[in-house]
Amino acid sequence: MNMNEDLREKIRNWHLYVITDKQLAGNKSYEEIVSQAIKGGADVIQLRDKFASKDELIDMGKKLRQITIEASVSLIVNDYPEVAKIVDADGVHIGQKDTSFTEAKKIVGENKIVGLSTHNKEQILEAIRIGADYIGVGPVFETTSKENPDPVIGIELIKWVSQKCDIPFVAIGGITLNNLDKVLSSGARCIAVISAIMQAGDIKLATEQFEKVINNFFTTTTRRT
Repeated sequence: MNMNEDLREKIRNWHLYVITDKQLAGNKSYEEIVSQAIKGGADVIQLRDKFASKDELIDMGKKLRQITIEASVSLIVNDYPEVAKIVDADGVHIGQKDTSFTEAKKIVGENKIVGLSTHNKEQILEAIRIGADYIGVGPVFETTSKENPDPVIGIELIKWVSQKCDIPFVAIGGITLNNLDKVLSSGARCIAVISAIMQAGDIKLATEQFEKVINNFFTTTTRRT
């Protein structure tokens, strides 16, 4: 395998991708949020805080890096490749209006992951063309975790990308325990969750509930095949 294939193989082992939002989590610290999510079964943590400064993100990122390393869980930094590099995260996730993929890869290094948000077929195809390590596809449903969310893409785009996309993708946006089966049945193999876990009184329990549904789905699917 080349380096890009090695990274994608690592990403294909992700199933539950938990994104932090301290504002939604109330008075819980980042350390508590992440530790509880990991105990609940998260495969990857994304450090996301739209209100924190870069210095604050660096400080928190270094602490979370230690927690995730000890648990053998991936750490991704949202928006800032410079922060990801400084804290030695596994990679960075960028949006359509953030740093370009090429520049982000240059900053974090070829052996680190760069994920890219996509919201339609054109953006997905472009992400594949430029060599994104993985893509986020969404919002699948209406979401409250963004002030100005992109238009809802629905289940149909998840079905399309699962058939047409040869790189790993993460379904994101408004995913709850009530609609999780629908997203998995549409072809998603990795699910990103923000609100449904961050707003839970018990983050560990909420994460466990998502992990249980995901594991049961894949176990049942494997038996059928």
